[in-house]
Amino acid sequence: MSPKEPYYKIAQETASELTKAGFAVITGGGGGIMEAANKGAAEAGGKSIGLNIELPMEQIPNEYQNLSLHFRYFFCRKVMFLKYAHGFIVFPGGYGTMDEFFESLVLIQTLKQVSFPVILMVSEYWQGLIDWMKQTVLGKHNYISPEDLDVFTVVDKPEDATKIMVDFREARGRSGLDLPSGMKKI
Repeated sequence: MSPKEPYYKIAQETASELTKAGFAVITGGGGGIMEAANKGAAEAGGKSIGLNIELPMEQIPNEYQNLSLHFRYFFCRKVMFLKYAHGFIVFPGGYGTMDEFFESLVLIQTLKQVSFPVILMVSEYWQGLIDWMKQTVLGKHNYISPEDLDVFTVVDKPEDATKIMVDFREARGRSGLDLPSGMKKI
């Protein structure tokens, strides 16, 4: 994905805004939108962390990480995303993105994860999925409750995502930089 692509730009800008608000940024560590977010955080002078995965088609860690951790299995990587996250900001992506998005929803819905913001960026990308969830999963089959659709928020602007994260942090009284002691050295 080119840095000139709109999704790349919005991811970079969002990460920069979050960093300036005092948050660390954690991504999957690869290229494309992950690179954009790490770049935004690094260029804003913040903590830019990549949770890289070993794949048969090698994922090369992007150059904008000031801490790069490597995982063999997706489930271990997802545990790390959830353990240290103050929220998820989900950008347009493929199966891996969907897996991480739905994993966060399931864990919040089943009370295995303390509720935190799950923010979908770029409404036009997500609208078809949201319509399906409302009309089919909820409406036609009643597999989820109406409240389950309140677990996530959809926004289009980096400043809106940042405001949600800052408001949540202030309501909980936590710093956006609560990292394990070994990670504070970066």
